[in-house]
Amino acid sequence: MSRKLTALVVGISNYPNGETLKNPANDAEDMTNALQNLGFSVISKIDCTIEALDRAMESFKDNLNSNDVGLFYFAGHGMQIKGENYLNAIDTNFFDETSAKHSSFPLNQVIDVMDSCANRTNLIILDACRNNRFVRGWNRGAEQQGLASVYTPRGTLIAFATSPGEVASDGAERNGRYTEALLRHINTPDIPVEDLFKRVRNTLNTTTNGKQTSWEHTSLSGDFYFNISVGRSIVIYGSDAISDSQFILKPATPIKEAISGLKSNNWYTQNPALTKLKTEDLISADNDSLFVLGRNIYQAACGNANASIEFINNFRNNVAEIPKDKAKSILDGMLFEVFFNSKGELRKGFKISKFNNIFELKKLPELSSSFEFIAEALLTHQNRFYVIPGKSRSISIDISSVSNPSGEHLITGVYFEGINILRRTDSNISEEISAYPIRYEKLIQTISNEMVIPLSQLNVNTSFDTKTTKILFPYGSTLEK
Repeated sequence: MSRKLTALVVGISNYPNGETLKNPANDAEDMTNALQNLGFSVISKIDCTIEALDRAMESFKDNLNSNDVGLFYFAGHGMQIKGENYLNAIDTNFFDETSAKHSSFPLNQVIDVMDSCANRTNLIILDACRNNRFVRGWNRGAEQQGLASVYTPRGTLIAFATSPGEVASDGAERNGRYTEALLRHINTPDIPVEDLFKRVRNTLNTTTNGKQTSWEHTSLSGDFYFNISVGRSIVIYGSDAISDSQFILKPATPIKEAISGLKSNNWYTQNPALTKLKTEDLISADNDSLFVLGRNIYQAACGNANASIEFINNFRNNVAEIPKDKAKSILDGMLFEVFFNSKGELRKGFKISKFNNIFELKKLPELSSSFEFIAEALLTHQNRFYVIPGKSRSISIDISSVSNPSGEHLITGVYFEGINILRRTDSNISEEISAYPIRYEKLIQTISNEMVIPLSQLNVNTSFDTKTTKILFPYGSTLEK
């Protein structure tokens, strides 16, 4: 399920005259990370001026017209003036209502911009009802506290940290109470957004002892889920194949016996479990069983079971006599195992030891549908990749280095689209860089594995002779996204 998601996230902590708020900048930073992990492209603005916010809205508007879902998040001071809501930036003038009105950003402008664009779904989240000492000095009535009710166009959900007329609680730790509750639930898989905000409201009620009640206006015309599990987005295989820890191996069939043997983590069991399978066993098996077989062939190959490695390397011949949909199910399973664990969740660390073996099969046109399958499954996790695996795209990488008196070249940069993605991961980073010798072939293999880009798609440019130069690679460095 391919979704195009974009967001503008704003957090204002550094208000004038010493009125600094503890949480909003942190809230915006953490929301940015959470949304990016959910597949959103995010424009983030921290402690910005009204002009900077206005310019960000223009960029956001452009993004909305080329995406399916737009999300605007604001943490900081907000206020209502004569029933209209305004968002305050670092240069808002709080001298009086008139000054504040003309130096703040109207919430209605956010709503109008989002409603005027081509995207189908809009979400507006406002953690913007904090107790404002400037506003308290204007001698206004209690009914003018917090934010006012707003018109919600079709296809829009507007979520408030408080009910109308209430003010929000700052958090004792890193985040405000409302955003803390939202971050706790936003990754819950397969829950409609309306139900997610109900959970946020219940958590907020608990953490504030009933003093703060979040609130939503909604006119959404369809369902939206922040986190769609791969099991929900993939419909050609059953849930027990996607989460293969639940796959039932009884009653026994040749395929299920092979799967059981491959799961043993014992070469003396794994190898014969696969080699004794016959063509007719593959033909008679259902596609879910073949998908799980593929998963376990790949995991056994990563454990260096020779029969599984041989099966992958000779895949075309091994499936030549079975129907195309059966062959596809096996290859789909092998590709899926690279990236997803036994619960059907994206792995924290991918299984890459045989990554290039299996992606060599991408050269075969008759197998292209399996690579389209894995690319589609990974689209909602595109923030984890430089390039979505399965996509046919040649990647150019530029390597920079410095030479020492011995003629060795120390790698100083690996550039992807003009950006140096080589970074240190040491907890103790000193100015002196220690390095180890590495063969050029091993260097390219490392780049391929850590960037999760097949060797066949890499075009690497260097300033040194790759055949004769002695290469040094800095310890404690990585290219992982």
